[in-house]
Amino acid sequence: MKYTGENNAYFEAGALCNEHCELITSSQPSELMLLWFQSDNNTLIIDDEPRTFNKNEVVCLTEFHQVELGHLTDVKMIKWNKFFYCVINHDSEVGCKGILFYGAVELPVIRLSEEDAKSIALSWQLLEEELSAEQSLQEEMLQMTLKRLLILCTRIYKTQLDIARVDALSMDIIREYYFLVEQHFKEKHSVAEYADLLSKSPKTLSNVFKKLGTKSPQQFIKERRMLEARRLLASTSMTVSEVGYSLGFSDVQSFSRFFKREEGVSPNKFVV
Repeated sequence: MKYTGENNAYFEAGALCNEHCELITSSQPSELMLLWFQSDNNTLIIDDEPRTFNKNEVVCLTEFHQVELGHLTDVKMIKWNKFFYCVINHDSEVGCKGILFYGAVELPVIRLSEEDAKSIALSWQLLEEELSAEQSLQEEMLQMTLKRLLILCTRIYKTQLDIARVDALSMDIIREYYFLVEQHFKEKHSVAEYADLLSKSPKTLSNVFKKLGTKSPQQFIKERRMLEARRLLASTSMTVSEVGYSLGFSDVQSFSRFFKREEGVSPNKFVV
């Protein structure tokens, strides 16, 4: 089922299996997607890495993820573009920028409890019913329900990551840092550059990330560059030199040393 509005806006929902999977493997510019797995042992290859998803897991994908089909049994999907609802422009409404979309180096996978699944199911059902109804103000109703679903997913994922304990101001800084790295990782490679964009000091950023208790801000930059390097080497015809230059390295030797230090093998061996 699909809604198409003015200015190229669209929203789509469907049930997927091996025989009907083209909605996952095809992506459009500015497209976001949620997949809710209804059974165990579903497999997808995302950014050249095989992943297994089980019942009541929700995965968040953007147009930048390279997705190939493994094996699907029963999956619910919704997808939409920024002309229908832009999570960046409406971040104050849903708070998922840098958490579910645009900023997570690790693939965001939300694991639902039975109670969580009931809440998600209600919003999902309302979206499907509204798509079928084709009543007046349909776009507004779909947007309202999508916002509720995104808020629920963000709350659940924050609890899952144990970041609800981080104060709101620090969390906003972290989310904005994640988003800025996603925008600028090809040309900005130091924490100081992002600190300037945030009007903070590098030490402040370091202290904020310590509260989160995970990666340092510099490690996040490295991992985002590595993720893109793997994507480009695995899914494009670009040479090692071209990939290195696209990621801001001055020469292929610097890129090769960086890649081998982080990945354990040279980029040439990685693509073999």
